[in-house]
Amino acid sequence: MAVEQRPGVDLPVEERTLTLLRERALAAMERAYAPYSKFRVGAALLASDGSISEGCNVENAASPSGICAERAAVAAAVTRGNRSFDVVLIATEAEEPTPPCGVCRQVLHEFSPRMLVIAATRDGREARWTLDALLPEAFTAQSLDRR
Repeated sequence: MAVEQRPGVDLPVEERTLTLLRERALAAMERAYAPYSKFRVGAALLASDGSISEGCNVENAASPSGICAERAAVAAAVTRGNRSFDVVLIATEAEEPTPPCGVCRQVLHEFSPRMLVIAATRDGREARWTLDALLPEAFTAQSLDRR
């Protein structure tokens, strides 16, 4: 498996945890509903308590009504009571590892700005970043302070 390590990525994760995240993200990708883009995505989100929540993209004919895999995983995790995350692994069928879209980066940043983001392809290629490297100068709760 080829892993492209990006600068600033130094968060240690056990290999067996990464294997489980990979398996769960790929399984979620298989369940994605993407009849319009044909771009299926699965995500597995590791919470700080060790639990894993999955999500897949779900498209809709009214395109803004769909949801990305990463945000679906966050919603599932928050529903379970998790608010702090260590790793998100995103799986796609693309030839190159695909990082999360801007909206997903913002949603993930709300909870864990320094989390590890791993993008994986079905054939085993991976790229890794920290979330704050993917979204510098994020809009945060402090951005709402208008005083």
